[in-house]
Amino acid sequence: MVSRRDFLVRSGMAGAAWLGGSAFGQAATSGSNQTSTQAAPTAPQTIGVQPEPNLIQELEAYAATETIRTTKLRDTLFLLEGVGGNVVCQIGPDGKLLVDAQMAAGTQHLGDAIGKLDPHPLKLLVNTHWHPDHTDGNAALHMAGAFILAQINTRVRLSSPQYMAVYDLHVPAAADAALPQQTFNEAETLWVNNDQIDLIHAPYAHTDSDLFVHFHQGNVIHTGDLWFNGMYPLIDTSTGGTINGMIRGVDAVLALADDQTKIVPGHGPLGGKAALQGYRTMLVTVADRVEKLKAQGQTVEQAIAAKPTADLDAAWAKPGAIQSNTFVALVYESL
Repeated sequence: MVSRRDFLVRSGMAGAAWLGGSAFGQAATSGSNQTSTQAAPTAPQTIGVQPEPNLIQELEAYAATETIRTTKLRDTLFLLEGVGGNVVCQIGPDGKLLVDAQMAAGTQHLGDAIGKLDPHPLKLLVNTHWHPDHTDGNAALHMAGAFILAQINTRVRLSSPQYMAVYDLHVPAAADAALPQQTFNEAETLWVNNDQIDLIHAPYAHTDSDLFVHFHQGNVIHTGDLWFNGMYPLIDTSTGGTINGMIRGVDAVLALADDQTKIVPGHGPLGGKAALQGYRTMLVTVADRVEKLKAQGQTVEQAIAAKPTADLDAAWAKPGAIQSNTFVALVYESL
């Protein structure tokens, strides 16, 4: 079953942070507009769900006192881990570019962390998808100077109330200041701080709004939530996520990576091509097994009872992460 602790850990409780100035703190105190509301009385259909109507508030509470961990990837690229999805910060004379925003309550900490990297101001923010643990800080960062870019479905999702059945969680529409100012459909290329940066849409993967970010010269790829390193991933079937889309998205990342590429997952530790290939093998294995059960006419309950991940759980069903029953149910639902 998915628990509050599961979500908090998967959302980056191991820590990511920022550096900035007073503008970050002032923006953060204005708060995020993405606080959860009470769940509807009707139980969701996904097997293994546990209602979590206060998840966003809990994340905000953790983020308010978080500690950010900064790891140098290249001379101009840094990984910041905190409450929410992993963040990449690019520095240079054009100003700072961030990939993902974490939680609004932690914006001061994130601002402080990126402020220590170099003296240039924050200019750009890229959202890898719409989920609050990656976009909750949007408004605060926009107020601090960031122009926000994302795949078009991220703006569409943030502009209206959303429902995540796996948590029986209702997420209200975001504030106008949190919405991306520029969007694209399939791909967008930026040239920032002497690097070519490709933003590439991965359709119907973790959600319908996912993109990954390829820093060419830096040889770094931020996968967003296409990759949960070392654990079963969340597939948000309520907003367009599918297992086959996840596999295709991972394939697109692998096609761009070499053995020296540093690959940043949405959640979990920094990795490389070999680790991502192992994750891809797991996704394909589970998808094939569940698809066969579904083709045989098995119900989702019967598919779970068949334990198609039994030989994989020791490696992938990590404490605090998505567990096998929920993952099988999400795969089944998305096929």
